[in-house]
Amino acid sequence: MSESVGSVRAVRAYLRSKGRAPAGLLDRYVTVFCLVLFVAVAGRPLSGVFAGLAGPVDPARMGAGVVLLALAVAGFLAVARSAGPVLLPAPDASWLLMSPLDRRLLLARPARMLCTVAVAMGVLLGMGMLAVLGAPDHLVWRVLGALALGVSASVGGMALAVLGQVSQSWQLWLTGAIAALLVLSAVAVSGQLRTVLAVAASAPLTALAAAVAAAAVAAGLLVRQASASLGRIPTRTLVTASTRAGHVASATMSLDPGALTWIAEDNHWRARKLGSRRWPSMPAPFALAWHDWRRLGRRPGRLAAIAATAALPLVLAQAGASPAVLGAAVLAGGLAVAATSTSGARRDADNPALARLIGVGHRPALAARAVLPALLSGTWAAMALAGLALAHDASSGAALAHAPAVVHDLSSGTALTEDAATGLPVAWWLFGPLAAPTLAAGALRMARRAPVDHSMPVIDTPGGSIPTGPIFWAATGPDLALLGCLPTAMALASQPASPGPFLAAQAAVSAVVLAGYVWRARSAGKAR
Repeated sequence: MSESVGSVRAVRAYLRSKGRAPAGLLDRYVTVFCLVLFVAVAGRPLSGVFAGLAGPVDPARMGAGVVLLALAVAGFLAVARSAGPVLLPAPDASWLLMSPLDRRLLLARPARMLCTVAVAMGVLLGMGMLAVLGAPDHLVWRVLGALALGVSASVGGMALAVLGQVSQSWQLWLTGAIAALLVLSAVAVSGQLRTVLAVAASAPLTALAAAVAAAAVAAGLLVRQASASLGRIPTRTLVTASTRAGHVASATMSLDPGALTWIAEDNHWRARKLGSRRWPSMPAPFALAWHDWRRLGRRPGRLAAIAATAALPLVLAQAGASPAVLGAAVLAGGLAVAATSTSGARRDADNPALARLIGVGHRPALAARAVLPALLSGTWAAMALAGLALAHDASSGAALAHAPAVVHDLSSGTALTEDAATGLPVAWWLFGPLAAPTLAAGALRMARRAPVDHSMPVIDTPGGSIPTGPIFWAATGPDLALLGCLPTAMALASQPASPGPFLAAQAAVSAVVLAGYVWRARSAGKAR
């Protein structure tokens, strides 16, 4: 063991000597000074945040908070599993990983970095847990207990992800943990956990100490097992994770977020064997767009996830979000759902020569490719708005907006009482299908946009320099969707008693926007 330690240390020292100069006294002074300055600046706001958490929390909003926390932890575990999580830099993965060095010692540094990331995530999780449950008494002890629970959960989850990288059996445990969190979020959004959450919020300090001790012991056991299993991680798994991380780092450094989706798509389909079926007989433009439908049909899990996310606006409503936030969530979610089915249009834009060889005009092909995004986004938005309309109990925070004392009808100028204005009419779900063509046009515009233009000017502001290239790239697509969904956005913000005029306006605007975009769209390879 001593030789292995010496060998790893000798190799690390040699690589450091050939790289940048080691950190000196001035570098350490600057680091410590920046940390002290950060603590001094952020100390007062953080203390104010913790002081604001003192006292009980509305039980009606606890369920929504638990849903958001469970989804955050599930997303953290899913990202850790997809990232590796243990990985090495590309040079180390190419040279040191294949050498006879002790693999467990070689992976010790990445394991420490993962532990640091998990601790930071645990602190945020503990603060979120405290915001959900509140602190009716003993603020300091409850803050410490919440932070300890959050850190134990995140560190244990990261250790479980590392163990999942070692063997398939632990991978099943990790998948089960993610599924359990999703089930917990589904139960919490239904309001079945209010009694349990109320009891947990007012639990005595002895019960909190017991929960912290149990969580810490479980996390410690998982960390110990993961640390002992570092040397058994397969080489192929480490190389694959390191290569993927290198691609992500390159796309991030070049400010080309679009490359990340290609990486995810290629990694998904590369190891799969697909069966061949006869292409259905249909007109040429629809036959060209049929592979988008087949691609979506081969991923039923994605369809299930898309359907499940339709409940997120309802969760935000239960958390007390404003009508403007809920409207933005519905429209942004519909645009994101539409963007998941525009792979064909994007490939046409990235490979114009192949698009020209197909022999289908770009306008008919674009119109055919808009059908699936419109169907998906319209269905998702209709489900989200229907859930908000049915959740009309304003006192529990589940309505789209807390009904004011008087609500004015924008079309007639009349006023409604609070009882008549509570909740949304069922007909509001029609905004989803009517806004779908605009959302599809915005998603197609996003798919066909060019890479980030880093040659665009940089705007100097008092807060720093702002590059306009990434801003224009990010706004391409959402700008068209926002412009075309203005009637829906105005209706969701004002909540008129009679949404008929807004529905008619949205139908007309959607038809004009989609037809205008398809008509003005140029063929692949030209300026977009």
